[in-house]
Amino acid sequence: MDASLHDRLSRRERQIIDAVYRLGEASVAEVVEQIPDDPGYHPIRVAMANLEEKGFLQHRREGKRYVFSPVIPEEKAKRSELGHLLRTFFSGSPSQAILTLLDMSSGDLSEDDLEEIRRWIEQAKTRSK
Repeated sequence: MDASLHDRLSRRERQIIDAVYRLGEASVAEVVEQIPDDPGYHPIRVAMANLEEKGFLQHRREGKRYVFSPVIPEEKAKRSELGHLLRTFFSGSPSQAILTLLDMSSGDLSEDDLEEIRRWIEQAKTRSK
Protein backbone atom coordinates (compact mmCIF):
# COMPACT_ATOMS: atom_id res chain seq x y z
CA MET A 1 0.00 0.00 0.00
CA ASP A 2 1.82 3.11 -1.20
CA ALA A 3 -0.31 5.93 0.20
CA SER A 4 -1.68 5.73 3.69
CA LEU A 5 -5.39 5.42 4.27
CA HIS A 6 -5.15 8.92 5.71
CA ASP A 7 -4.06 10.25 2.34
CA ARG A 8 -6.71 8.36 0.39
CA LEU A 9 -9.81 8.93 2.52
CA SER A 10 -11.83 11.94 3.63
CA ARG A 11 -12.33 12.64 7.33
CA ARG A 12 -15.82 11.10 7.24
CA GLU A 13 -14.56 8.03 5.38
CA ARG A 14 -11.84 7.57 8.00
CA GLN A 15 -14.47 7.80 10.75
CA ILE A 16 -16.48 5.09 9.01
CA ILE A 17 -13.47 2.82 8.48
CA ASP A 18 -12.41 3.35 12.11
CA ALA A 19 -15.89 2.36 13.29
CA VAL A 20 -15.94 -0.78 11.14
CA TYR A 21 -12.48 -1.82 12.41
CA ARG A 22 -13.57 -1.21 16.02
CA LEU A 23 -16.71 -3.30 15.55
CA GLY A 24 -15.14 -5.94 13.32
CA GLU A 25 -18.13 -5.76 11.01
CA ALA A 26 -21.10 -3.42 11.06
CA SER A 27 -24.35 -2.39 9.48
CA VAL A 28 -24.90 1.21 8.41
CA ALA A 29 -27.02 1.84 11.52
CA GLU A 30 -24.23 0.52 13.77
CA VAL A 31 -21.70 2.81 12.09
CA VAL A 32 -24.03 5.82 12.45
CA GLU A 33 -24.15 5.14 16.21
CA GLN A 34 -20.32 5.24 16.36
CA ILE A 35 -19.89 8.64 14.70
CA PRO A 36 -20.06 11.54 17.16
CA ASP A 37 -21.71 14.32 15.15
CA ASP A 38 -24.88 12.38 14.17
CA PRO A 39 -24.36 12.39 10.41
CA GLY A 40 -27.63 10.61 9.62
CA TYR A 41 -28.29 7.25 8.04
CA HIS A 42 -28.43 8.16 4.33
CA PRO A 43 -25.07 10.01 4.07
CA ILE A 44 -23.32 7.15 5.86
CA ARG A 45 -25.00 4.56 3.64
CA VAL A 46 -23.82 6.44 0.55
CA ALA A 47 -20.30 6.85 1.95
CA MET A 48 -20.10 3.14 2.81
CA ALA A 49 -21.21 2.21 -0.71
CA ASN A 50 -18.48 4.51 -2.05
CA LEU A 51 -15.92 2.90 0.25
CA GLU A 52 -16.98 -0.46 -1.12
CA GLU A 53 -16.52 0.79 -4.70
CA LYS A 54 -13.06 2.10 -3.75
CA GLY A 55 -12.15 -1.35 -2.40
CA PHE A 56 -11.99 -0.55 1.32
CA LEU A 57 -15.16 -2.31 2.45
CA GLN A 58 -17.06 -5.42 1.43
CA HIS A 59 -20.51 -6.53 2.44
CA ARG A 60 -22.70 -9.57 2.88
CA ARG A 61 -26.45 -9.68 3.21
CA GLU A 62 -27.95 -10.62 6.53
CA GLY A 63 -31.70 -10.66 6.10
CA LYS A 64 -32.71 -7.20 4.93
CA ARG A 65 -29.52 -5.47 5.99
CA TYR A 66 -25.99 -5.32 4.65
CA VAL A 67 -23.16 -6.07 7.04
CA PHE A 68 -19.87 -4.42 6.07
CA SER A 69 -16.34 -5.51 6.91
CA PRO A 70 -12.93 -4.10 5.98
CA VAL A 71 -11.11 -5.45 2.94
CA ILE A 72 -7.69 -4.31 4.15
CA PRO A 73 -6.48 -6.37 7.12
CA GLU A 74 -6.35 -4.29 10.29
CA GLU A 75 -2.63 -4.91 10.79
CA LYS A 76 -1.84 -3.60 7.29
CA ALA A 77 -4.02 -0.52 7.90
CA LYS A 78 -2.26 0.11 11.24
CA ARG A 79 1.15 -0.05 9.57
CA SER A 80 0.01 2.31 6.83
CA GLU A 81 -1.32 4.85 9.30
CA LEU A 82 1.68 4.55 11.58
CA GLY A 83 3.95 5.16 8.59
CA HIS A 84 1.98 8.32 7.81
CA LEU A 85 2.25 9.46 11.42
CA LEU A 86 6.02 8.82 11.47
CA ARG A 87 6.57 10.73 8.22
CA THR A 88 4.32 13.63 9.24
CA PHE A 89 5.33 14.27 12.84
CA PHE A 90 8.62 12.46 13.47
CA SER A 91 10.61 12.89 10.22
CA GLY A 92 10.28 9.15 9.68
CA SER A 93 12.06 8.34 12.94
CA PRO A 94 10.56 5.42 14.89
CA SER A 95 12.83 6.15 17.86
CA GLN A 96 11.49 9.71 18.16
CA ALA A 97 7.92 8.40 18.12
CA ILE A 98 8.71 5.79 20.75
CA LEU A 99 10.45 8.34 22.96
CA THR A 100 7.43 10.64 22.69
CA LEU A 101 5.08 7.81 23.63
CA LEU A 102 7.24 6.86 26.58
CA ASP A 103 7.39 10.48 27.74
CA MET A 104 3.60 10.85 27.45
CA SER A 105 2.98 7.58 29.28
CA SER A 106 5.77 7.65 31.85
CA GLY A 107 3.43 7.99 34.83
CA ASP A 108 1.08 5.30 33.56
CA LEU A 109 3.59 2.54 32.85
CA SER A 110 3.57 -0.41 35.23
CA GLU A 111 6.58 -2.59 35.94
CA ASP A 112 5.00 -5.21 33.64
CA ASP A 113 4.75 -2.60 30.85
CA LEU A 114 8.37 -1.61 31.30
CA GLU A 115 9.47 -5.25 31.31
CA GLU A 116 7.56 -5.87 28.08
CA ILE A 117 9.24 -2.84 26.50
CA ARG A 118 12.65 -4.14 27.64
CA ARG A 119 11.91 -7.53 26.03
CA TRP A 120 10.91 -5.87 22.74
CA ILE A 121 14.11 -3.82 22.75
CA GLU A 122 16.20 -6.94 23.35
CA GLN A 123 14.40 -8.77 20.54
CA ALA A 124 14.99 -5.82 18.20
CA LYS A 125 18.68 -5.83 19.09
CA THR A 126 18.90 -9.56 18.36
CA ARG A 127 17.16 -9.18 15.00
CA SER A 128 19.38 -6.29 13.91
CA LYS A 129 22.64 -8.21 14.48
